[in-house]
Amino acid sequence: MNQESYIEKAEENILHTYNRFHLVLDHGEGVYLYDTDGKEYLDFAAGIAVQALGYHNKEYNEALKAQVDKLLHTSNLYYNVPIVHAAERLKAASGMDRVFFTNSGTEAIEGAIKTAKKYAFTRDGHAGHEIIAMNHSFHGRSLGALSVTGNKHYQEPFEPLMPGVKFAEFNNLDSVKALINEKTCAIIFETVQGEGGIYPATVEFIEGLRKLCDENDILLILDEIQCGMGRTGEMFAWQHYGVKPDVMTSAKALGCGVPVGAFLMTEKVAEKSLKPGDHGTTYGGNPLVGAAADKVLEIMERDDIPGHVREIAPYLEQKLDELVEKYDFITARRGMGLIQGLVSEKSVGQIAAKAIEEGLLVITAGSDVLRFVPPLIIEKKHVDEMIQKLEHVLQSI
Repeated sequence: MNQESYIEKAEENILHTYNRFHLVLDHGEGVYLYDTDGKEYLDFAAGIAVQALGYHNKEYNEALKAQVDKLLHTSNLYYNVPIVHAAERLKAASGMDRVFFTNSGTEAIEGAIKTAKKYAFTRDGHAGHEIIAMNHSFHGRSLGALSVTGNKHYQEPFEPLMPGVKFAEFNNLDSVKALINEKTCAIIFETVQGEGGIYPATVEFIEGLRKLCDENDILLILDEIQCGMGRTGEMFAWQHYGVKPDVMTSAKALGCGVPVGAFLMTEKVAEKSLKPGDHGTTYGGNPLVGAAADKVLEIMERDDIPGHVREIAPYLEQKLDELVEKYDFITARRGMGLIQGLVSEKSVGQIAAKAIEEGLLVITAGSDVLRFVPPLIIEKKHVDEMIQKLEHVLQSI
């Protein structure tokens, strides 16, 4: 079938919850994707920051193929070897003490929320605690994750949501201080806000919140689902600040295409929170995703992928800054490492759509930010190619 036929079939059968681009992708190689008609696309979206190692990484593929031939699923009633190795590597990379593997980032957020609530229940002997989240944040679309997502557009149709959530302003420490009371059990935010417009946390904000949490026995939860796994030049973005969370979430590039997430915590939190019967998952941490996460973490450490990001990111920043200088309607660049955004006064949706015609995949963040989250293996030549393609689009509008 041609692309039009595939799209027609999809619209007939799949629930219309996405306004998809008019494109049917078939296979990938390195940092390029190819559609069903064979057209090539330079990928600066990476499946929304998932494909950190690019496409058709033979070592990764072979690890999955070998596990498929051995064992796919056992449930969590039993141990399995791959997830033991993956947990050990993830602990070492993060400096955290305990890991729970989930099927997605949203589920990781759900687990983090439950961890905070159980910790406070154990501490105080009663329920009814509150969480402080940030405006313009995005943590997922399940009801719990949606409850701490600071965007009314996503929330309103599904209210009432989980009670006891208050929203502060990201990077405004005083706005958080004003909301803390004896019921507060956790403060949650993305170390680098993604959907909200690519805003990194300031040093003053994250250090200030760590101090507030320590003083009040409140858990600091950092969402590293999009900005973690090497994307900022450290394995996790919070490592730039030297401020360790009590609980953190990971997903996306943790599996590099295989659906896996995780929430991690310190030993102190583990001892006072989730116990057998408090939380569970049938598929989470199965042998297949364990093999994937184990291999991803092995490659990232061995090949120093975060170090490569630190080398290439300044060049990408320089080239994006040049676009800000050149085009009046491109007003700012912001980001960290290989999660970058350009603020545009012209439709970013239109820019992203026209970029496809040029053989370039980019995505948006919010209503006015063009988002760049390429595979972490890109080189300077790929940055140059992206800029050339993007300029054709910017000139045309």
